[in-house]
Amino acid sequence: MDEKLESVFWNVQQRNHGETEFIQAVREVFSSMGPVLSKYPRFSEQKIIERICEPERQIIFRVPWQDDQGHVHINRGFRVQFNSALGPYKGGLRFHPSVNLSIIKFLGFEQIFKNALTGLPIGGGKGGSDFCPKGRSDAEVMRFCQSFMTELCRHVGEYTDVPAGDVGVGKREIGYLFGQYKRISNRYESGVLTGKGLRFGGALVRTEATGYGLGYFVQEMLGARSQSLDGKTCIVSGSGNVAIYAIEKVTQLGGRVVACSDSSGYIYDKAGIDLPTLKQVKEVERGRIRRYCEFREDARYHRDGNIWKTKCDVALPCATQNELTGKDAATLLENGCIAVAEGANMPTTPEAIELFIEAGIAYAPGKAANAGGVATSALEMQQNASRDTWSFEFTDRKLASIMKDIHDRCLATADEYGVPGNYARGANIAGFTSVAEAIESLGLI
Repeated sequence: MDEKLESVFWNVQQRNHGETEFIQAVREVFSSMGPVLSKYPRFSEQKIIERICEPERQIIFRVPWQDDQGHVHINRGFRVQFNSALGPYKGGLRFHPSVNLSIIKFLGFEQIFKNALTGLPIGGGKGGSDFCPKGRSDAEVMRFCQSFMTELCRHVGEYTDVPAGDVGVGKREIGYLFGQYKRISNRYESGVLTGKGLRFGGALVRTEATGYGLGYFVQEMLGARSQSLDGKTCIVSGSGNVAIYAIEKVTQLGGRVVACSDSSGYIYDKAGIDLPTLKQVKEVERGRIRRYCEFREDARYHRDGNIWKTKCDVALPCATQNELTGKDAATLLENGCIAVAEGANMPTTPEAIELFIEAGIAYAPGKAANAGGVATSALEMQQNASRDTWSFEFTDRKLASIMKDIHDRCLATADEYGVPGNYARGANIAGFTSVAEAIESLGLI
């Protein structure tokens, strides 16, 4: 880290005690900022970095709800509205027992730069709850969502803050949330939430967007090295929405995905993951990944296994934060991996990132590689504002174009700042400068 930033980082740590994930995200961005402050000293004078690190608003609230047996539960809800210099706050809602303020702040901080990289007019925010929808009935999920939105509704709106889905929040949850917002506000404000069902203002490609965007980014990244996904052996951690559609797009682009996982272990299918089977297990049955092997006799299930030990050309971590460690990175490199791109948010530890960059392989951070989801959410907002509906093919082409622009911008910025091929530095600097210039233009607010 540049010495000019050490005291700033120390102050951030002091102001955010115990927020490990948030501090990690800040450190990662700060590691790229030295050359920017040297080139633009006015950003230091105006304390732009300090202002970006402090959320504009942090909301924590109680969410009481009742289960099917009549028992009362109390969960905690969050919405961190981090930065609106470029547009209304935009970022998903995560429902998972691990959710706490640090997790939401790290996700919101990353969202600022990710959204800036899309080139679309959206700021950064994030929210969620420690509620777990797994194992709950539709009626229980509905009651929780209605209670959650009863408080959240006063803080969101299409010109203020536009949440979307994330882990644990899909079309079912978004539908319940939107229904309660409509009921309370007495307005059919389609643009207040994205990731909606197609029958009430949703957009085609939104379900596939993060995974598809990741595939497009990897293809561009390999293309910059005169290679392609065609014939490459790939592994994808996770088996949720992002992972499934990353597998689908990588397969369409000629790659062969041989392994994916969930929290119980991973499966290996030498012939390539069969998407209809995977979708049946995970999207229809909502079952564990081991069920896949009941349909594919040549597939193997590795209980509590480490997917990163699987030999591959391309690795796509799409599960959760800090899942790929320094030890895992060393194993991937030893096995000949040439590219890593993040489908999840901050899934690679700092030690692993350092190893990838030192080895000179293509490595793309989530704020660039998984920006397809929020980009398509912004496209959904455009359709809602114009009362329009775009075709799947049209929206997919726009997504591919946005991901190419993000890739090229990261690469060009890395070249400009003397670190050619370093997508992590390029993404951090390109995202930061866009937000910093907007903050500067808006005055001391």
